[in-house]
Amino acid sequence: MITPFTFASLPVTPWKNGAGETREIVSIPSADTPFLWRASIATLAQEGPFSLFPGVDRVIMLLGDAGLWLRGDDLLHRLEPGVPWAFPGEWRLATEGVSGPGMDFNVMTQRSRASAEVTIATTAQQPGAEGIAFVLKGDWQLAGNHYSPASGIWWQGETPGAFMPHSEEASLLLADIRRHNEIPDRSKNE
Repeated sequence: MITPFTFASLPVTPWKNGAGETREIVSIPSADTPFLWRASIATLAQEGPFSLFPGVDRVIMLLGDAGLWLRGDDLLHRLEPGVPWAFPGEWRLATEGVSGPGMDFNVMTQRSRASAEVTIATTAQQPGAEGIAFVLKGDWQLAGNHYSPASGIWWQGETPGAFMPHSEEASLLLADIRRHNEIPDRSKNE
């Protein structure tokens, strides 16, 4: 399944603490957890705590021009635009130094079942069987169609083919999702 989206078309959910809002790109369901993996773009309006997600790994990347600080127990990390940062969902973190409304991309995976690698691409890419591509700058061909900034695709269960930049300044956020191998059924070998 290949699903196109634009930033403007994503449903908006305000945060309970009033510090921002989330636009969910996709949430892949799981039988025993709220999701197998989930991706969203959040708008940060002010400083505040992150929600806790036990058993979940997260990768966050700022999409704006200004960095900010993440503070937690024995941790102070500078989050810079365009640089992905991975961390466990159990960590108690809060943002500091939010200078104005900004945006971040966030992907979460159930640690025991999947992982995500987030990169910025400026050249042709051959993605795997599951993931998200979001155009940051320029024009791209994704899954055979033309995409401009603030649009993209997510896919699952099939490879969408080569991603090709069509302008010099083109850059693409690419989140590659890898599912961990299931535990083999040893009864078949007995």
